[in-house]
Amino acid sequence: METAKAIEIEKKKLKAVIFDLDGVITDSATYHYLAWKSLAAELGIPFDEQYNEKLKGVSRMESLELILQNGNAASKYTIQQKEALADKKNNLYKELIRQISPADILPGIAAFLQELKANQIKIALASVSKNAPFILHQLALDTMFDYVADAAAVPNAKPFPDIFLAGMQAFGLQPHNCIGVEDARTGIEAIHRAGMQAVGVGTPEEMEGAELVTTTGELRLAMVLERLGMEL
Repeated sequence: METAKAIEIEKKKLKAVIFDLDGVITDSATYHYLAWKSLAAELGIPFDEQYNEKLKGVSRMESLELILQNGNAASKYTIQQKEALADKKNNLYKELIRQISPADILPGIAAFLQELKANQIKIALASVSKNAPFILHQLALDTMFDYVADAAAVPNAKPFPDIFLAGMQAFGLQPHNCIGVEDARTGIEAIHRAGMQAVGVGTPEEMEGAELVTTTGELRLAMVLERLGMEL
């Protein structure tokens, strides 16, 4: 009986928060859109903000495949040519994100990270972006994160749970002691498939299924604990 009670208490404790990057920490998604739009225009493929929504939380090569499919050009290029196109987009993106600064941290995020640090809660980044470490450096947030998942080493992109599991496993924790913060449906699904509760940053329609739906500006540790039924 005492063992069961100890397990129940353990299940309620929050020990790590695992964040997505784009749309959660900063809005670098705008730069992805501009880079993809430039490449699509060069290839003569239609691409707008509405279609760009399909790319949220999706890896670079998968994003390229979606764009090529939209232009009925998926079989037009070899694997090597596709890799070159993806590299071209990434080089443009890297040029664009050089202008990112701490002023681009989304409202409430810096304060929330400080709250987590003050309460000895581990912080991880689960982003499919291979440029995540550079962006964190530009935001002057690199020292705030205890672990940054290596997107290149993760076998399967979201909605598979791999990248969230990598963060959890880096701390030697169990799913019931971790939560994920996302702004995309694929990310929410990945968090749930990892066995964690999800905080969705966005509208209720976009974040359907998340245990807590809020905005970055409203993120507070006390609210998260209360709404998710957890404690320190």
